[in-house]
Amino acid sequence: MTRAPRLLGLMNGTSVDGIDAVLIELPGWPAVGGGGRPPALVGPAPRATVLEHRFTPFADDLRAALLAASRDEARTSEITQLNVWLGEALAEAAAELSADADLIASHGQTVHHIPAPDEARGWHTRSTLQIGEASVIVERTGKPVVSDFRAPDMVAGGQGAPLVPFADRLMYAEAGVRRAVHNLGGISNLTYLPGLDEAGVIAFDTGPANALIDEAAELFGGRFDDGGRMGASGHVADSLVTAWRNDAYLAAPPPKSTGRERWNLQRLPGVFELNARDIAATVTAFSVQTVADAYARFIVPRGLDEIVVAGGGAYNPTFMAQLRAALAPIPVLTFEERGWNSSAREAAAFALLGYYAYQGWQNTLPHTTGARHAVIAGKLSRPVGEGG
Repeated sequence: MTRAPRLLGLMNGTSVDGIDAVLIELPGWPAVGGGGRPPALVGPAPRATVLEHRFTPFADDLRAALLAASRDEARTSEITQLNVWLGEALAEAAAELSADADLIASHGQTVHHIPAPDEARGWHTRSTLQIGEASVIVERTGKPVVSDFRAPDMVAGGQGAPLVPFADRLMYAEAGVRRAVHNLGGISNLTYLPGLDEAGVIAFDTGPANALIDEAAELFGGRFDDGGRMGASGHVADSLVTAWRNDAYLAAPPPKSTGRERWNLQRLPGVFELNARDIAATVTAFSVQTVADAYARFIVPRGLDEIVVAGGGAYNPTFMAQLRAALAPIPVLTFEERGWNSSAREAAAFALLGYYAYQGWQNTLPHTTGARHAVIAGKLSRPVGEGG
């Protein structure tokens, strides 16, 4: 009997904290490279089994270099070397789990994402750059690797994001349940799943989640707001929160995507007039409000039964308490409260996207990215002797 497909997803997101390596299995799905068609969506969520999850934190020097690149503080030569350096880190993170995998999917690190032209900022075309050289992972593991997922959608007129909603529907959509799957990473994004209806899926980046909070933590010499203590200890400058909520991105309808190039402390007027603790409290309150505003504008009027939250922000009790208050009476649950694996969510999603790409199946929802049509997102790198 043919073993169910096993896929290894590698994810390092906008929080720039490290690499999630997640090995998943797809019971009842066609073998990797075996052709066939995607199965119908039946039964309860999730539809993939997480076999193992490992998190590898970035070394301090690698994290600093990645953040510098994302802030336009790195030269071309530095980014070129960083591409291979990160590739080595990804290969190391994959090493132990890759032996049981048929395929590896690696998102890479987004160092810049330009979803739409903006002449005022010198952005003449939509473009994106994820680094973390896939050839290094292939060489170290001997497994095929799918990477560089966003460019095909952008060439088709999309924003290259969000891509995870395609996998969210495969994993978490259930008949008769209007569910939002929400990620609180560096950037906050949601997927609205109105039952099994593919055409009704809505997905977009709502704005900042941990990006601003993490920058505030750096003022204290930390990486993140551990336990939400900083956000709870300061005073919120309500006038600044009100002013920042007027940002044009927040009111723009989806499809839309964003990143650290827009959401950083340097672009928030008045923030450095506050002390460090008040900065943490104020950007926490602001980030919460951008999420709540997005639901009020674009999702709640359609009907919503529950919100299930993943990502680092789900572990910030200050953020979660404020979010639940702002969204009441809609239930806001964490993945763990649902019995799911929060830390594995995005890596598992890209494992699924990589599997679809390898099979030659379209793996995007163009109405969520703004593309003219669905594409096969992802580029394949093969080891010697693989594929015939």
